[in-house]
Amino acid sequence: MDELKQNKAKILVVGDLMIDHYLWGSCERISPEAPVQVVDIDKETTVLGGAGNVINNLVALGADVSVCSVIGEDDNGKELLSMLDDIGVDSEHIYVEPSRHTSKKSRILAVSQQILRYDKETKTDIDENTSQKISTTLQNSISSYDIIILSDYGKGVLTDELSQSIIKIANQNSIRVLVDPKGSDFTKYKGAYLLTPNKKEAILATGIDIKDEESLKKALISLKSSCELGISLITLSEDGIAIFDEKLKIFPTVAKEVFDVTGAGDTVIASIAFALSAGKSIEETARFSNLAAGVVVGKIGSATVSLQEIEEYEASLHKSTSDAHIKTFKEIDEIVKRYKNNSKKIVFTNGCFDILHVGHVKYLQIAKSFGDVLIVGLNSDESVSRLKGPTRPVNIAEDRAYLLAALEAVDFVVPFESDTPYELIKMIEPDILVKGGDYEGKSVVGTEFAKELKLVEFVDGKSTTRTIEKIQGSVC
Repeated sequence: MDELKQNKAKILVVGDLMIDHYLWGSCERISPEAPVQVVDIDKETTVLGGAGNVINNLVALGADVSVCSVIGEDDNGKELLSMLDDIGVDSEHIYVEPSRHTSKKSRILAVSQQILRYDKETKTDIDENTSQKISTTLQNSISSYDIIILSDYGKGVLTDELSQSIIKIANQNSIRVLVDPKGSDFTKYKGAYLLTPNKKEAILATGIDIKDEESLKKALISLKSSCELGISLITLSEDGIAIFDEKLKIFPTVAKEVFDVTGAGDTVIASIAFALSAGKSIEETARFSNLAAGVVVGKIGSATVSLQEIEEYEASLHKSTSDAHIKTFKEIDEIVKRYKNNSKKIVFTNGCFDILHVGHVKYLQIAKSFGDVLIVGLNSDESVSRLKGPTRPVNIAEDRAYLLAALEAVDFVVPFESDTPYELIKMIEPDILVKGGDYEGKSVVGTEFAKELKLVEFVDGKSTTRTIEKIQGSVC
């Protein structure tokens, strides 16, 4: 993940821009005028949609994004330009056609459930003159980009001629083109590096009924051959991503909860472009994209995902290295705020954990059972020496943190320098503060910042001190 955090890829997105408009409310009655629900609107939000959602995802990941598209000379167009400006994306290469309606899709949601959508847009092809302007613009600026994404929503920007022109210019300059395709004829994207169709789109485009691995492989090979792709790829929804390079490879999904798949395809192509631009292999890219999609389908509406969210999600699945679970004060502060915003219950405990044993593991498993996220404060080497004596710790803080972070029950480990975790608890303000049963009737540091204190009995006969005494006895 560190290489991705340093990635400042320059990515051009060409495609159909639109506004996703949400009307949020509640529904408690049926209209007396017709058998339809009456929604009392509480709030109204707008986000970039279509190719704009790809842009939003790239910006959230940290890419340097440029955009090329066509909009109408209308209020929606002005709003869209303002939205791009708000996220720091240059709109210099967005062309205006007075006769077009800028796409805006309005959704009415009641109790987070979408019940109606209405659209205002133009779906005819852009003018030939506008298409030529886009080609000329790209020809003059191609060296500025690491990767190009064609985000085709079938609204008329990516005509057959323009798509082929962009791919030709890019290939002549060794720039990879990634395409989120539309329709049943993918030959308009011939020569692209890869496409990201879902299974249904791939079935329509190839005429092959994908029902097992053999038919999946045939469809992938068909797409690779007919479209002259560098890599053939099909997204499989809950089953992950399938790739055919020299052989078939399937990368399973890692989504835990699915609330809304709106815009998930945009997240997939954005994360693929971002990872490839950082020099990741196609296998690493597929795994990264699966993680990104796993985060975004757990949100409502067209959503984005940050590298921090992906790292935290990976950690929650325990598919990451221990390093990813070890955090500084600043990092855990940001993480806790996000979890609290999502109504997650935070559990905190602390200790020296010098020689990890079964008593520690059972104690931490019980602590985790009290909430959603377990954060463990870990005494530094200096504080352990002050508390336990000059011969301790046996294991340095770096090793102790790594072992703790490898436990399934532990979500994050935060080392601290002082003798007590007072400042850490004050910052986190956990829902549950957990200490050992030997604190019964004693004052516990930080209880004023926690909603509840829980004491957990230790396993009899299991302690670091006894382990050390046993080792010393065997030596003697």
